[in-house]
Amino acid sequence: MKKANVQLSLQTSSLIAGFMVWVIISSLMPSIKEDITLTPGQVSLVTAIPVILGSLLRIPIGFYTNRFGARNMFVISFLILLFPVYYISEANSFIDLVIGGLILGVGGATFSIGVTSLPKYYSPAKHGLVNGIYGVGNVGTALTTFAAPVLAASIGWVNTVRLFLILLLVFALLNFLLGDKKEVKVKQSMVKQISGVYKNMTLWFLSLFYFITFGAFVAFTVFLPSTLVDDFHLTPVDAGLRTAGFIALATFIRPVGGWLADKFNAFIILMFTFLGVALSGVLLSFSPTIEWYTIGALVVGVSIGIGNGTIFKLVPLYFSKQAGVVNGIVSAMGGLGGFFPPLLLTAVYNITGQYSIAFMLLSELALASFIIVIFMYYSDRMSMERNIIEGVAEGVMVTNKRGIIQNVNPAFTRVTGFTKEEAIGRTPKLLSSGKHDKAFYNHMWNSIEKNDHWEGEIWNKRKNGDIYKEWLSINKIKNSKGEVQYYAGMFSEL
Repeated sequence: MKKANVQLSLQTSSLIAGFMVWVIISSLMPSIKEDITLTPGQVSLVTAIPVILGSLLRIPIGFYTNRFGARNMFVISFLILLFPVYYISEANSFIDLVIGGLILGVGGATFSIGVTSLPKYYSPAKHGLVNGIYGVGNVGTALTTFAAPVLAASIGWVNTVRLFLILLLVFALLNFLLGDKKEVKVKQSMVKQISGVYKNMTLWFLSLFYFITFGAFVAFTVFLPSTLVDDFHLTPVDAGLRTAGFIALATFIRPVGGWLADKFNAFIILMFTFLGVALSGVLLSFSPTIEWYTIGALVVGVSIGIGNGTIFKLVPLYFSKQAGVVNGIVSAMGGLGGFFPPLLLTAVYNITGQYSIAFMLLSELALASFIIVIFMYYSDRMSMERNIIEGVAEGVMVTNKRGIIQNVNPAFTRVTGFTKEEAIGRTPKLLSSGKHDKAFYNHMWNSIEKNDHWEGEIWNKRKNGDIYKEWLSINKIKNSKGEVQYYAGMFSEL
């Protein structure tokens, strides 16, 4: 456990460092524009490039974390980041910033390292909490956003950027010395891992969920300061403090989401998450008073924070063998979610002069996700029920109310010799031994109709013609209205 906690602390602090470096350009853009002439379009591109690359690079970095371990990946990532950080400090043109920004994306991609590595050190019952704690590393973006401009005003933006070189060297050294050299590694080709998951709808559902929750986090972080000033006439300082409160709330409640997913059904937690976002989106779209606006924004912060923590509980649960590449894909979609919503918000505001339509769209997306989660919840329950049937030692046969066989388990095949394919679509008469008369079966079914149950000894016949005796129990399966839907028979050979 000591080793696990050391790795959790080390990797979480390393993520903070990576995210601090990731947003250097956007945080210092006002100061950079004083020395490098940039058009509004160039500013948008320069700030967007690290976000896009930081998202897409999460897929290979997640994969290679499974292959080479978190220690090596963090050390390599921080050493690679030395180049773009120094290059940006020497930049004097738009092209220089683009080149530096391209490689700066590695800082954002480090997110995939911990969510792939840390679950290896803890039992599945703690995966949600552990990944939630690791996700607090997102606070690194806030640290640079608030601290870098202050430092730039004092020592200049060039020297501020160069300070990050020290940060990178320190964390490269820490990971080299304290990182786990013996981490369990998975050696499997990326093509094989992707081919094993890309048709799985659960992957794309989780990607959609993180696209919405993390995208909403970034979108609110970007537009809240200007909205609070322009629409509610707050001072820039007050707006900044409220935005910082939103960021802190959504970030630090993330481990709570992971803990809740560990203790309760993760799908139920996600239902509350998207229901909260959907209702808040409706509230915010009507441009209420500052009090109602604050309530709506805070509910969004709590909901998406809990959602972000819950989603990464489900990844190792469903994709234990492909956790690296799947974590990369899901987190990449979240990163892209952080890129597109701010653009959408800006476009909607430029056209309509308000954000109402964008909030309603967020509400509709959250509602659609709520419905998908309900579908996944019941699909998961059905899957568990099938696994129970498949796993029991006794033979199981399920028929519909007309007596047509719908399902059998492996134990049924082992006892009778009939495969699942041979049995489904036929009636239980395929097992008839001929040893029982009509009165026996009439008594059996009268008991089932009267008591919903029958059990006793019966002679049946295998596929090869052998006659054998078994103990058979038959029960009615009813729906919520009390209507018979299936008959389930469970037997063991005597």
